[in-house]
Amino acid sequence: MESPTHNVGRWLDRHADTAGDRRAIVDAERDLDYTALCDRTRRCAAVLRDAGVERGDRVAILLGNRSAYLETVFASARLGAIAVPVNARFTPPEIQRILDDCTPRILIHESGLSKQAEVASALSKLSRVRRITCGGEDDPYEAALAASRPLCDLEPVSPEDPMLLLYTSGTTGVPKGALLPHRKTLFNSLNTQLYFELTRSDRTLVPLPLFHSFGLLILALPTLYTGGSVYLMPRFDPDEVWEIVDREQITLLGGVPTMFQSLLEALGREPATRLNRDSLRFMFTAGAAVSAELVLSFEKRNLVLKQGYGQTETSILCCLDARDAIRKAGSVGRPVFHVDLRVIDRETLSDRIGGWRDVAVGETGEIVARGPITFLGYWNLPEATAETLRGDWVRTGDLATVDAEGFVTLVARARDMYISGGENVYPAEIENAFAEHPTIREVAVVGIPDAKWGETGRAYVVPAEGSALDTEALLEWASERLARFKLPSEFVVVDSLPRTASGKVQKHRLPQINSR
Repeated sequence: MESPTHNVGRWLDRHADTAGDRRAIVDAERDLDYTALCDRTRRCAAVLRDAGVERGDRVAILLGNRSAYLETVFASARLGAIAVPVNARFTPPEIQRILDDCTPRILIHESGLSKQAEVASALSKLSRVRRITCGGEDDPYEAALAASRPLCDLEPVSPEDPMLLLYTSGTTGVPKGALLPHRKTLFNSLNTQLYFELTRSDRTLVPLPLFHSFGLLILALPTLYTGGSVYLMPRFDPDEVWEIVDREQITLLGGVPTMFQSLLEALGREPATRLNRDSLRFMFTAGAAVSAELVLSFEKRNLVLKQGYGQTETSILCCLDARDAIRKAGSVGRPVFHVDLRVIDRETLSDRIGGWRDVAVGETGEIVARGPITFLGYWNLPEATAETLRGDWVRTGDLATVDAEGFVTLVARARDMYISGGENVYPAEIENAFAEHPTIREVAVVGIPDAKWGETGRAYVVPAEGSALDTEALLEWASERLARFKLPSEFVVVDSLPRTASGKVQKHRLPQINSR
């Protein structure tokens, strides 16, 4: 049933009505209470409506971490439109592909992007897309808000109506848009509230970009749902993180494991008198496994580090408390409250759901999940949707084991994906890009351990006949087509790639080489 009460945009109205003077968002430019945030969001909704945005239209967001980002997300929801966060680390061709796919009615983007020739060229091709820039001396976004009248109406929606379109790279190398409904945002916030024990007194620091599910759906939106305060960092700097924690008495800090390694190193540079952060209830990490040593190192400084596991299509699926981090080292924890999670024998997944077999303790199977936190499907990709959604179950593609206490341990990641600095990297996308280079005949990319980034890519290359491998030239060429975090850190020349009889590359048979 459709109702304004199902609309996530209503959250801010309720907080403004009950405790409008409570701090909501702090960024590099402004400090907003809930009354001000609600007013700005209503004005943003009016700006979007006047630009022609209607129910179901896409609103693309290409911004840094600033209040305008969250205002646009909530304003889009108010109209029944779909917000589309775009990864600001993507190259112009990657950005253009996403915008061509989602066909937004309007794009809200940083003013500085218009000064970058390649980005400006890509954006100029969006002739039918209205654009509003944010930031700079004149700041058209701020001017538009000031000139608009707050739109107080909320579009009635059902829990299943789409609210967000988050792009995640696919195994074919083409980004897939995961369509997320209003009920997913709500129940993910409820899971986070339960696990994080969030209250209105919490102050959450967000050093992660809001175009990531982690920064947006696990840190920012749940905190605003609860009525707490969100502190947005425009970019991650470990020393600045600790300064903000001290100055603002932060209670919750989230980040990927590579960030916490840098944060630990920053602590080592501080005087011993500053090692006790009493306000910080705990820190949370996801995106890759963390070592027991890292958890222990923070514990020695009276700092608690929790971890979790999830996907864009599901958000948080499992969480591991700090008290279990050492005892269950390597595990991602147990399932969260609002989800049903099973680990299924892969040989039975082709059967009807009733024929699926849960693996025994210690056996490896594929994680499947269902519940109100799952996505609707992939944007304009019915085959990919059918492959991932089986009834109301989501096939994650992740292989795992479960112990006698119900703790889940990942064995392998979905479809060769690896995580570099918190970014999901899919080898197929990199391989497709390098396959276009005239000096490369074949290429296979795998993730390898890296002390700084957690993992980086190693490319096994079969050069074209008569060609030599010029690593610097290849990286320069690829940097125009791929984001920096996707570029391989190592190149290995091989005579051929091992393949199966059907032609698939057997990556486990590639030469094992010690990293530099």
